[in-house]
Amino acid sequence: MPSLDHSNRAHAKLSASGANQWLNCPPSIKASEGIGDSSSEFAREGTFAHELSELYFSNLYEGLSDEDFKQQLEHRKDNEYYSEELREYVEQYVDIVEEKINEAKAQDEPILFFEHRLDLTRYVPESFGTGDVVVYYNGTVEIIDLKFGKGVEVSALNNPQLRLYGLGAYELLKDFEDVHTIKMTIVQPRLNNISSETVDAADLVDWGLNTVKPQAIKAYNGEGEFHAGSHCRFCKIRHTCRARAEANNVKSEDMQSPATLTDNELAELLHKLPEIKRWASDVEEYCKQQAYENSRNFDGWKVVEGKANRKYVDDEQVYERLKKHYDPKDVSETKVLSISKLEKQLGKKKVSELLSDLVTKPQGKPALVTEDDKRQPIVDSAEQDFDEFINK
Repeated sequence: MPSLDHSNRAHAKLSASGANQWLNCPPSIKASEGIGDSSSEFAREGTFAHELSELYFSNLYEGLSDEDFKQQLEHRKDNEYYSEELREYVEQYVDIVEEKINEAKAQDEPILFFEHRLDLTRYVPESFGTGDVVVYYNGTVEIIDLKFGKGVEVSALNNPQLRLYGLGAYELLKDFEDVHTIKMTIVQPRLNNISSETVDAADLVDWGLNTVKPQAIKAYNGEGEFHAGSHCRFCKIRHTCRARAEANNVKSEDMQSPATLTDNELAELLHKLPEIKRWASDVEEYCKQQAYENSRNFDGWKVVEGKANRKYVDDEQVYERLKKHYDPKDVSETKVLSISKLEKQLGKKKVSELLSDLVTKPQGKPALVTEDDKRQPIVDSAEQDFDEFINK
């Protein structure tokens, strides 16, 4: 099967990946027309991870011979984004997909699609998406989506992108299979995150026709109201959007003002930003301190242990141990690479085998997060001791 050119995928005007934006702020799509797309290093790395996973699936399920697989894998090692660490994460994703397919095989002879174009036009004008993995078995269709980022944990629950992919998979199969259940799964290997949502097919179709379609038509025509929120994160006009500025108490007295701020308004705002930033930081720090030290409750928020970077116990011991297994010139131009960079070169498994006793992770500082964060809240030590005593 010929490989899909991920880097040159066509993009729909109303893409599934941008659904959170156009569902919440329909006119922002038309207002963004003419502004070029930009691709980050992280996006290009993710694209390469998808390409590598597709190679594995071609070998496992689409007849690519082991010899051809090895040859193509060696070729991909020349890619600037290849690392042993990336390959290990991709293999984790592939293993999870393989496990799901084996579970499907235990119930039925599954129908499989990899990197398949999904038609979304019943719900969104001129729209389509790409399903990373689609598995159909025994009345259930599951869409599995690889998220390679590690900055933000992505949930499948009420995720409009995944739901649209689920509808696309349903449309793909409904004419010749009795699809009654749609399952949508995100696999985010770098954060050890697997998240799923299961919805009755009829309910998802109802959501698509009665919730998505009206907003999609507005977005396609440039109609509806501008609305600021978390969905602004990837909007092309997020820097100059008037609705976003007004949501942050930057008001304009001109009721006929355009959707984006003028240069004079931006200049005025620049003078205010330092104080706005200081104020926001002060509020956040105060609430974190009060919640952590005085057990004050701020609805929807909690204090958890923040992220902490791993570090070597002793750089000299690390260097000496590496010398026994590798020529230092092959590992690093400097004496000791950071742990993450060393894992990129050697792979996480090898670094763990060689250096597990020489790597430590300090306790993270308290961090204030929303209550949907998966980390457990920090419990006051006295309260924890009391609970342990009671439960003995």
